[in-house]
Amino acid sequence: MAHGPPKLAGPLKAGLGVAVVLCLAASLVHVLLVFLHVAPANSVSRQFERQLSTWIYPLFEQNWRLFAPDPESINRQISARTAHTAPDGTVQVSPWFELNAVDTSAVEHNPFPSHTSQNMLRRAWTTYLELHGGDDQPHSDRAAMIQKYLRNIAADRVSAHRGGPFESIQLRVITLPIVTAPSADGPRPAARTAPAPVDTRLLPWWKVTSDGN
Repeated sequence: MAHGPPKLAGPLKAGLGVAVVLCLAASLVHVLLVFLHVAPANSVSRQFERQLSTWIYPLFEQNWRLFAPDPESINRQISARTAHTAPDGTVQVSPWFELNAVDTSAVEHNPFPSHTSQNMLRRAWTTYLELHGGDDQPHSDRAAMIQKYLRNIAADRVSAHRGGPFESIQLRVITLPIVTAPSADGPRPAARTAPAPVDTRLLPWWKVTSDGN
């Protein structure tokens, strides 16, 4: 006795077709938005500048560093600590937790480290520096978005590696020069700029949700 095709074959095939169409449409929209972002300013990109920035930053940021790399001349040690208000009203502040250590452990001995491990925290901080003044106040929508992005990275990493709730988080960034070893003929010539002096920047306390996210 012959058996007909499974009853679910038709719906599954149709669902797969819809998924493929949606993926293609999303890819085309993404390519179009990236093109408008990197293309010279025009009436369309100016009219939809806010929407383009919302889509591009911070996950799809475009730059030319792949073709004209700018080697790091400084090391930054980015740490975070949290605060939690106990039931008796006292505020408990945690020790500093080095966020860079999470990246370092993910990159070391890994022949194919992820882009996230290598660049997420570093790029979030350098973009924060570009958009914020010395008062750490966001003066644009993009600056506020980057501040929230940096805060969420720190809160997620602390939550993943430390137990216990917290309601506030604070970042500390220590900037150290990269010391180059002298060559056989004496000290190497200075690069474009002299090594940055040691600097410590303490950011304000930022509020987070009760579970640190």
